[in-house]
Amino acid sequence: MAITKRTEIKEEILPNQTIQVRITTVVEEDGVELGRKHHRHVLHPGDDASGEPAQVQTIAAALWTDEVVAAYQASIADQQLLGA
Repeated sequence: MAITKRTEIKEEILPNQTIQVRITTVVEEDGVELGRKHHRHVLHPGDDASGEPAQVQTIAAALWTDEVVAAYQASIADQQLLGA
């Protein structure tokens, strides 16, 4: 009777280069799933991704150029000016 726990990571990239990360923890006994739990969080361009799984860090490094980060920050500033 072996109980194992594994994680599955799924990334979704939004048009403004924000990365949504869903981490699923799956608990199994002898290969039969007993349960799963989801955790989702969002990373915005320019956020510190150093504590993220390697694949998320790789995506952030590839997407978040200086231009992308500047455009994201400008869009946030515009939204604040408009009261959104």
